[in-house]
Amino acid sequence: MVLMPLAVITIVLYIEDNVLTQTSHTIKTAELPEVFDGFRIVHLSDLHSKWFGEDQSRLVEQVNDQRPDLIVFTGDLIDRNRNNFKAGITLLDRLKQTAPVYYVTGNHEWDSGKAEDLIEQLSGRGIRVLQDDMDEIERMDDSITIIGLDDPDKRPGHATVRMDPLDRLVEEAKSKFTILLSHRPEHFDLYQQMPLDLVFSGHAHGGQFRLPLIGGFVAPGQGILPTYTEGSYEGNGTTLVVSRGLGNSIFPQRFFNRPEVVTVILKKDR
Repeated sequence: MVLMPLAVITIVLYIEDNVLTQTSHTIKTAELPEVFDGFRIVHLSDLHSKWFGEDQSRLVEQVNDQRPDLIVFTGDLIDRNRNNFKAGITLLDRLKQTAPVYYVTGNHEWDSGKAEDLIEQLSGRGIRVLQDDMDEIERMDDSITIIGLDDPDKRPGHATVRMDPLDRLVEEAKSKFTILLSHRPEHFDLYQQMPLDLVFSGHAHGGQFRLPLIGGFVAPGQGILPTYTEGSYEGNGTTLVVSRGLGNSIFPQRFFNRPEVVTVILKKDR
C-alpha cells in the first residue's frame, strides 16, 4: 500500500521537473515596423546544464514546432556548481539551425569563473553573444533593435544592472522598436524608464514553487512572494516577458511550475 503513493509522488515530481510546457504571448504595438508583423520569437532561460533527451532532442523539437524567426536565451545556460558546458552548447548549437540565436549571460556564468571560456565557445559556433552590445535585425528595408546586457555578477559584489551602457545603446539604436535581453526581471522599474518596447528576462525560476491563487513562492533578487516570476508585465509603455526557465539550481525540484518554452508573436497595432 505504501508503494503506490510513493510511485505517484515520484511520477508527479518527474513531470514537474522534466515535461516541457508551452506559453505564448502576443505583443501589439504601433512602433513595430510593418514588415515584422507576425514575427515570432522563442524565449528560453536558465537551463542550468540540464538535458531534455539525447542531444536536447525534446527541447529542440518543441522550439522548432513554434517556427521561430528569432531565438533568445537570457542567461544561466550553465550552473556554477557543475561547470558543464556540453548541455548548453549542444542546445544552442542545434537551435541556430532553426533561427538566429542571441544570448546574454546570467549570474551563474560569472559565478562559475568560466564565463569567458563559454562565451568564446558560443561565439565560435555562430551564437550572437551580446555583452552590453546591440544588433539590428533587418527585414527588407526596415529593422528592429536588440540590446543585450551582461549580468551584473560580472563585477563581483554588484547586483544591479548598469544603466550607463543601456543609455548609450538606446541612443545608438536605429529602429523605432527596441528589444532588451537582461537576465534579471527584478529591475523592471529601471528598464521601463528607458524607451524600450520589449524586455526578456529569466532568473526567477517561476518562483520555484507556484502556489494556487498566489503565484511564485521565492525568487533570487526578489525574496518571498516575488513580483516578477512568469508571464508578461506592463509598465510605462514597456512589456516585460519573464521565462520560468528550464532547469534547477540550488533547490532541485519544481512544483506547479514546469519548465517552459515561451513564444512571443509581434503584431503591428494599426
